[in-house]
Amino acid sequence: MKFVSLFFLPVFILMANVTASATSRSFYGHKPVIDTIIKLDTIKDKKLLKGRKSALKTSGNNAAQANNDTTNNKNGLKSMVTAHAEDSTKYDDVHQILYLYGKARVTYEDFEMDADYIRVDEKNKIIYATGQIDPFTHRYIGRPISKQGKDKPVITDSLRFNYETKKGKLYNAASDQDGNYISGGQIRKLSGEDAAYDHVIFSTCDLPYPDTHFGIVITKGIGEKNQIISGPAFLEVEGVPLPLAIPFGFFPKPNTRASGIIIPTFGEDQKLGFYLRNFGYYIALNDYLDLTTTGTLYSKGSYEVSTSSRYYNRYKYSGTVTLSYSSTNYGLPGDPSNKDFHIDWSHSQNPNAHPGTTFSASVNAGTSGFFQHNPATEGYNLNTLTQNTLRSSISYGRVWAGTPFNLTVNLSHSQDLTRKTVTLELPTFNFNMSTISPFDSKERVGQQKWYQKITVGYSLQGTNKVNDVPEAQLFKSATLSKRLQNGFEHQIPIGFNQTILKYFQFSTSVNYTERWYFQHINERYARGSVPGRDSLVYDTIGGFKRAGEYNVGANISTKIYGTMSFKKGSIQAIRYVATPSIGVSFHPDFGDPSYGYYQTAVSDATVPYQVSSQRYSIFQNSVYGGPSAGKSAALTFSLNNSIEAKVRPKSTDTSTTAKKIKILEGFTVSTSYNFAADSLNLSPISFSGHTSLFKDKLNINFSGTFNPYTTLVRDSISNGQIYKYRIPINKFTWQNGKFPTLVQASLSASASLNPALFHPSVQPAAPGSTLQTANPDQAAKLALLNSDPSAYVDFNVPWNASINYSFSYSNNYTNTYVSNTVMLSGDVSVTKNWKVQYTTNYDLRKGQLSSATSFGIYRNLHCWDLSFQWLPFGYYKSYNVTLRVKAAILQDLKLTKRSDYTSNQYYNPYQ
Repeated sequence: MKFVSLFFLPVFILMANVTASATSRSFYGHKPVIDTIIKLDTIKDKKLLKGRKSALKTSGNNAAQANNDTTNNKNGLKSMVTAHAEDSTKYDDVHQILYLYGKARVTYEDFEMDADYIRVDEKNKIIYATGQIDPFTHRYIGRPISKQGKDKPVITDSLRFNYETKKGKLYNAASDQDGNYISGGQIRKLSGEDAAYDHVIFSTCDLPYPDTHFGIVITKGIGEKNQIISGPAFLEVEGVPLPLAIPFGFFPKPNTRASGIIIPTFGEDQKLGFYLRNFGYYIALNDYLDLTTTGTLYSKGSYEVSTSSRYYNRYKYSGTVTLSYSSTNYGLPGDPSNKDFHIDWSHSQNPNAHPGTTFSASVNAGTSGFFQHNPATEGYNLNTLTQNTLRSSISYGRVWAGTPFNLTVNLSHSQDLTRKTVTLELPTFNFNMSTISPFDSKERVGQQKWYQKITVGYSLQGTNKVNDVPEAQLFKSATLSKRLQNGFEHQIPIGFNQTILKYFQFSTSVNYTERWYFQHINERYARGSVPGRDSLVYDTIGGFKRAGEYNVGANISTKIYGTMSFKKGSIQAIRYVATPSIGVSFHPDFGDPSYGYYQTAVSDATVPYQVSSQRYSIFQNSVYGGPSAGKSAALTFSLNNSIEAKVRPKSTDTSTTAKKIKILEGFTVSTSYNFAADSLNLSPISFSGHTSLFKDKLNINFSGTFNPYTTLVRDSISNGQIYKYRIPINKFTWQNGKFPTLVQASLSASASLNPALFHPSVQPAAPGSTLQTANPDQAAKLALLNSDPSAYVDFNVPWNASINYSFSYSNNYTNTYVSNTVMLSGDVSVTKNWKVQYTTNYDLRKGQLSSATSFGIYRNLHCWDLSFQWLPFGYYKSYNVTLRVKAAILQDLKLTKRSDYTSNQYYNPYQ
């Protein structure tokens, strides 16, 4: 059965042109014609060249000549045959035959041809063309390339053609038929667009015969404009005919998109039963829009349905919308099924379509269990199966030219798949005015006055937001009516910058924030509540409320340089740069009752309990929050450090220019002291830094926080158990002769290695490397890569290796937590056509591999790809073997064998 399936897959190659995935190239337009010479090995081509006499002769004339023939047609109109050659030409006056040698070219009306040798019989209107055997390489070169009208070019071993009747015969032809290729044998050109085939190979392989890997050999057939009707045909693999044949065949050959049936695949899932997967129908609505609907049925009652639509308007926009729904049951018969849905929408607008405005969309939303219940939909992709969040964004932007104003509007979605909650913003908008200098003048001459350096900005943002709503409640009417939060926030920053005493940069700022809400919170204790218990009641009160707050600050900074020079050795000098910064800031206590932003909930007195009270902000849980309580009058301090070395050039370096090496790109220490606080005035001391080593091949980042105050740890007993708690003391640790306590630290290092890093070459971006510069065929391939990244493997890069090390430490005095992991990923080309990919995590502390370990093996079969994906252990333990066509328009033409992961649903990594 497998061999029969393998045989009939190529039979459906042209039929796939009417399927959803078989229309990509025609969907985006015609592929541009590129005439090239394909060199063939004549040792393999002996059968075709046997008995053929070379027509190559030299006339001794090295100068190219031209000959023009004027022919009268039936209507009395005249057409001209134009011919020339780079090597030499020879004309036989007696027989009226023109011989052209060396890169010859002949054109007549809509027919054009290039070849190494061309003979033009003007009397009989016959053109004969062939290549030649290179005396040095012994390969057949200069094969004829012919093209008529809008037809795609045809490469042949030789041809004989009547340029008046447009009839002829082609030997060992090679032609592209929109992702399918016809090569070998003989083709006799009939009238119009018809042609007769004799032992030609019909394949997805773009190599001409005899290098075609496999295909269908059509012994006899007729090719018309939109179809090929064949007689007996058989399958041939690597030049070996197989005993699998059909008496006749019909191959549709549309030059435009056409609607049609999508051929399904068959198989068995361990939990869901036998399946008929991805059967459906493709509808070509018009030149800009299509629709693909597919479904999957399982013998145990589960099913999946998906509808996808692509739209494309060149130079304006393009996009894809996919809606999916499934009903799966992994339990016993009769158990309730899992109902899941998912929506994908991507839209991009050409930046030149509407200057000043932008619109884009990236929607990825659905139920939390969609990918877990439908792993085959994503091809058992490990990243998809293990993702925890889904995010979506629809954005519109507008910039008013010549003004400082701009507007952005966003609809966003965030979904936590673990907690099964959804956050929606419907919508959020931002209206901004970039900073301006209101006291400056466009006609100013000379330097700015100090007041002309004052800048003012403005921004307004508003939102309607539903936060952390359970999935089951998302589409209920009460969700939008009661849980929808909205508000506006205005911000006005005023700034001033000035250089003082030549070396110091002084800046000051005033920031005012105004918030508008249409509801606020009121807290109260429930009647009969007991202090110490959770008896607070939250009421949402409608009505307009405003809240304003401001803060002022000033800062001064400078740079200090230090250089250490060396007379000997490879290091010429080391330079240290310190950037100290000192600032002051003030923020009033907006928690004061006079502002009305904070209130106190008081309980009734209950014997024998005392009165309880709770202070709260009436804007708590609002979309932009409320003014902060507590007065702040702080002195801030930060110090940034960087170190770099200057290395002397080597004796072999002709540039004689010293090189700079970064030792420490940045190391920052910062803290602040609040004079208005009654205790614990000094904030935690934080530090962070980053650097890169070995010519930016290794990137290192680190950060941490020190607590400068003493903290006591005490034991307590509750419900018969002992637990620890901490008590901060208003006393510095160094007063006890101790260093501040490290409460948090992290270190990460990453390196991505490949041969290009060791042998860099700066090259301009190739055409087609972006969606804006891609031609139609490249756009189709880029769209395929975006939808299925696993469909692309770069065999041009011999190896890639990515190493990521992560260390984290946290200490809350009662317990500590340490994480120490290494992630390895990459690929290596074992041979020219074999590549191995790998991804794994190793926990250094536990000494074990992560269950998210996967291996992939790829085999390049020229026009086909063979891939093997393997997850060796863990909950998603599975494998997946796929044989697929490389052509972007034939991605549904594939064989797949996989094991599902559902047999591991009770996997326990600690057993």
